[in-house]
Amino acid sequence: MLSASLIKTSPDFGWLNDVSIGSFFGRREMGAAYAAVEPASESPEQPFYHESILLDEVVQFLQPVAGKLMADGTLGGGGHTEALLKAGATVKGIDRDADARAYANERLARFGDRFEAVEGRFGDIATLAEVRGWEGLDGILLDLGVSSHQLDCGARGFSFRLDGPLDMRMGGDGPTAADLVNNWSEAELRQIFWDLGEEKFARKIAAWIISEREKLKFERTSHLADGIEKLLGRRGRNHPATKVFQALRMEVNDELGELRRFLKVAPDLLKPGGRLAIITFHSLEDRIVKQTFRDASKEEIDRPEWPAPQPNPCYVYRLVTRKGIAPGGQEIARNSRSRSSRLRVVEKIQNLAH
Repeated sequence: MLSASLIKTSPDFGWLNDVSIGSFFGRREMGAAYAAVEPASESPEQPFYHESILLDEVVQFLQPVAGKLMADGTLGGGGHTEALLKAGATVKGIDRDADARAYANERLARFGDRFEAVEGRFGDIATLAEVRGWEGLDGILLDLGVSSHQLDCGARGFSFRLDGPLDMRMGGDGPTAADLVNNWSEAELRQIFWDLGEEKFARKIAAWIISEREKLKFERTSHLADGIEKLLGRRGRNHPATKVFQALRMEVNDELGELRRFLKVAPDLLKPGGRLAIITFHSLEDRIVKQTFRDASKEEIDRPEWPAPQPNPCYVYRLVTRKGIAPGGQEIARNSRSRSSRLRVVEKIQNLAH
């Protein structure tokens, strides 16, 4: 439960409560968001690893130095956190993935008590901060991408390339992708494939799933991926199951709901002058972040029916990056999964009085 102070002072981003993705985002605007970025790995079952994206840019904008307290809401393999620690900051790393926390603890042990790996979801960061006494953060980072380890480890069930249990949970709790595929109605499956994946064959795929599961329940990723490929055929370099797998993963992990919950409380976790940096990977995430940052950085708002502009009650940020920062050509060549990433940064304003 949020503290009374958080509930009182958090800006009212009312539109973040909207759970109907299709009603908020124009479908054409989501068109290019779901290109496949799951190239084969030379060693797909290797221990936890992840190549941090836009690493230099994150350090540049978050400005870590000794004495600053920062939170990495998506700890993963600890690459971003390591860079912040090297610069002298103290970092609290949050992740619901036990593999990630174990790997990061070992990797970052040399930093002693300046690093702490915390079990949890970044959407619950306000509760974590209250319970653990994190007073006034100087910086918060979110990297919303799925880790390379999760994609390249068949046992995690994220991959349409590698056979494994149809799981897709970033943590160990809640329903799996198999639960959704085997139990949801045709209409429900069609809706998430369309809304979260913008899959133009959503109706056809959902109907096939209903028919197929009557003969054999879905338990393996290969059953779903190979079946969709057989149903639709292979066109171009993208696997035909890409959008379905992404939609299922986003639903299983409540990814957009998690992001909305975080954005509503983030301003109260930062001290004045503290910065929030978020790396997104597809247009659904990026548009939520972009609109929130834009709306919260306007000192005044205006409407045609008003005689004059009025103070913006949601004014809490200054835009540090006017546009999303994209990775450079060298980084894309080194790590093709970085291609669709965008970094956006805001700074909490010093004076909230109007």
